[in-house]
Amino acid sequence: MFAVEVRDHIMIAHSLPSPVFGPAQGLHGATYVVDAAFFTEDLDDDGLVVDIGLATTALADVLDLYRYKNLDEIADFEGRITTTEFMAKVVSDALKAKIVAGELGPVGRIKKLRVMLHESHAARAWFETDL
Repeated sequence: MFAVEVRDHIMIAHSLPSPVFGPAQGLHGATYVVDAAFFTEDLDDDGLVVDIGLATTALADVLDLYRYKNLDEIADFEGRITTTEFMAKVVSDALKAKIVAGELGPVGRIKKLRVMLHESHAARAWFETDL
């Protein structure tokens, strides 16, 4: 498989209200470096997996929904614990919707998507899905 990966970042605030999270139960900030990888079986007629500009814009548009926001205040997340793993799937689902809508090229061309959130230099989580 071929792949193109683009990167952006977001700064958010949230709490993780469960004793398993110790001091992170309280409100705190996080900066996620976010990588989105788009996989195809072959290159298109222009030698591309996906246009990097389109992929970069799509990722930025999705992240803008959460950039500088307190995730605890987002109605769709009510009752959810917004772990890094959870947010990786949220971002993936939104990018998948853009792919399925044809915003990143012909529908059906991108076969797999991986979204990785780096919460520090030592820890990251991702969600990967077939399309």
